Amino acid sequence: MAEIKGEGIKELIPQREPIIMVDAFYGATESEADTGLVVSDDNLFCSEGCFTEPGLVEHIAQSASAFAGYKAKIENKPAPVGFIGEIREFRIHFLPHTGDKLCTHICIITEALGVSLLTAETKVNGAVAARCRMKIFIKPS
Repeated sequence: MAEIKGEGIKELIPQREPIIMVDAFYGATESEADTGLVVSDDNLFCSEGCFTEPGLVEHIAQSASAFAGYKAKIENKPAPVGFIGEIREFRIHFLPHTGDKLCTHICIITEALGVSLLTAETKVNGAVAARCRMKIFIKPS
């Protein structure tokens, strides 16, 4: 699968500007996916040159959404709408700066009845910036 960037991301997630927090989908297996975001100065979640905690949470949630959208696209279905149900063990090791490229790895632990339990790890230049466990509820279509 080729990388999905730019306007193609909008086919995977329901969010639109200025709240799009994923700008690249790098690939997926059945249970794992990799996404990215280059943090820009005008990002809604940047403050004083840093990408803030809520931005990291939203980026991870949208990474999971992009993964769900990718799976839906393979089945010729529209991108589903999801909601964060729970965040556990959220750890921030450092806040990324503007210009940094976030690389996020999503791993689905289990899926049942429209609920996905996943782990996520966001790195910048190979260093872990944040990690968490997240529960996402998918709105039935």
